[in-house]
Amino acid sequence: MNGKVYLVGAGPGDPGLITAKGLACIEQADVLIYDYLASPLLLRHAPAKAEKIYVGKQGGDHTLSQEGINDLIVEKSRQGLMVTRLKGGDPFIFGRGGEEAEELVAAGIPFEIVPGVTSAIAAPAYAGIPLTHRKFTATVAFVTGHEDPTKESSNVDWTALATGIGTVVFFMGVKNLPHIVEKLTAHGRPSHTPVALIRWGTTTAQQTVTGTLATIVEAVQAAGLKAPAIIVVGEVVSLRDTLKWFETRPLLGKRIVVTRAREQASDLVQKLTDLGAACLECPTIEVVPPEDWAPLDRALSNLDTFDWLVFTSVNGVNFFFQRLFDTGRDLRDLPRIKTAVIGPATQKRLLDWGVISDIVPESFRAESVVAAFEKEDVAGKRVLLPRALEARPVLPEELRKMGAKVEEITAYQTIADRSAAGRLIKDLETGDVDMVTFTSSSTVRNFKALLPASRAGELMAGVAVASIGPITSDTARDLGFAVHTEASAYTIDGLREAITAYYGKSELTN
Repeated sequence: MNGKVYLVGAGPGDPGLITAKGLACIEQADVLIYDYLASPLLLRHAPAKAEKIYVGKQGGDHTLSQEGINDLIVEKSRQGLMVTRLKGGDPFIFGRGGEEAEELVAAGIPFEIVPGVTSAIAAPAYAGIPLTHRKFTATVAFVTGHEDPTKESSNVDWTALATGIGTVVFFMGVKNLPHIVEKLTAHGRPSHTPVALIRWGTTTAQQTVTGTLATIVEAVQAAGLKAPAIIVVGEVVSLRDTLKWFETRPLLGKRIVVTRAREQASDLVQKLTDLGAACLECPTIEVVPPEDWAPLDRALSNLDTFDWLVFTSVNGVNFFFQRLFDTGRDLRDLPRIKTAVIGPATQKRLLDWGVISDIVPESFRAESVVAAFEKEDVAGKRVLLPRALEARPVLPEELRKMGAKVEEITAYQTIADRSAAGRLIKDLETGDVDMVTFTSSSTVRNFKALLPASRAGELMAGVAVASIGPITSDTARDLGFAVHTEASAYTIDGLREAITAYYGKSELTN
């Protein structure tokens, strides 16, 4: 029995521009067949068991011919699988989606077309160029800049494009730019007509070069701009200086390594991406359960004997409460215990579980919790401290000096994650890293362990380091890293602000 095929437009590069239906097709796919221009971030939404097959075409280097792709789609669907064919932009605008659909019809396989945001619209929009505008033009045309080489003659009406269309958008035309310019001017388009080329539109690598038909070839050569790029010809290009917004983001094009554990990285990645950075996720640690649950289970069975419950991280909250519920207990087992936390993120996560913290220190480190407890009478009080196996001893030691009876329990542990080591070293070797971020001492130690000892200095030459706070910074310096910027507030937002300030630009409010 045949499965079903969804020909899905992945959008122009920004993964946020995929449609809701397109995303659902990825999430439900048994097989994901994807192109070169489809954002790799979209692949994360596919089920873990889904087969992911890359069939990209880049600069004449074809992983699989179009005929081979057609056969692959048919073959997988005949296995009774749901196949999501993920194509850059829109499948029916120079995406050969029509050809693939014809093959499915011929094979008797059911399919659906899920339109995508085409780069012809999105890239100019991200460059601040409206394709139509009442003051300039009411007509727009999309043209391939690279016609089928097997055709005997061109079916592009250059006279109509030059004199009858206000805005002309060319796909895949960088290599043929001189030819396009020559044809337009020869058929009546004024040489002073504004032109823009937008490379990697809607992504953090976006680059725009502008000029006129008379100057654009030289300007593109001077900028070294290469494919993939969209060419926009028309008076609307003159609006770019007024309307550009995406390329004014303070971190645009900065390549920043995020070393947080994979399950925690999304917040920092999103905040930096929103400011234009290209984030390279390289988790150096993995947060896992303790080797033995018995100590925490004993503490949970005796919660009524504790006076205080202190959390030093979001992970501590998560593992504590998950284990509480996994062992058949709930919030009714915490009727009289007071709570203290380090940092607003930990406070918020505790509230997510339905508990309001009694103590939230002014700054976000163990020493601040100690200072906050000086206002409390903790002599003889029992304090439960569920936290990481490798946690600093400052907090329990100082509480014991105040007379508290502190029971430290391992609620979780961090282990080294080497899954991204190969890619990290390659990116450092090729100079594709501008900054590395550290959010804890463990991320520093494990990052250092990923680097070949004899080459660490060489690989980090010219790479800035951003730290979330002084403890992390001290660890970094002890391990031989120069720290270029440090958050004044020891939070993800504080780290983002420090990175933005380091690059010398203020954040935008849009």
